Amino acid sequence: MTATRYARVLGGAAALVAGLSGCAYDTTACAGVGVVAHVGVFFAQEGYGDLAGASVRLCANGRCVEDRLRKESVSTIDLPLPDDIGRDLGTVRFRVTPEGGTTPLVDASAHKKLDFQSDQCGGGAYNGGLAFTKEGGLTAEIPKSVSKALRRQIMDRATGAPVTSPSR
Repeated sequence: MTATRYARVLGGAAALVAGLSGCAYDTTACAGVGVVAHVGVFFAQEGYGDLAGASVRLCANGRCVEDRLRKESVSTIDLPLPDDIGRDLGTVRFRVTPEGGTTPLVDASAHKKLDFQSDQCGGGAYNGGLAFTKEGGLTAEIPKSVSKALRRQIMDRATGAPVTSPSR
């Protein structure tokens, strides 16, 4: 292979990689990954006793997701949304039913407006979070105490420390 042909092949391969990465015409980094439309709830379990195994259900925009709670101070549940969802999500419903039970221990609703998160490539998605605490119910804003408890829980897991309650 001649040097000129070799240079063309390498140049073509580099252009293909740049095009596939979304950075063909822009010299800045282009994330384009991990920005998805969703809504999530952070559930602070303090004050409810052991809810490990309880059913948790999150519904919005005609969609629902169910999961089981683990023994932890703050649980998260996430509901994927369609890519074309707009800012006004409407009503979000959150339910927790103890394991083996039929009556929800928690059944709450709140209105939520989503925030746009850019992917730094000209696109992005609407997403947002809510929080549920025994004292405050379901709120469209996440209290600092819940964020702090979740950060502490993540750090405890990363370091092998015991998972503790949010009031620590």
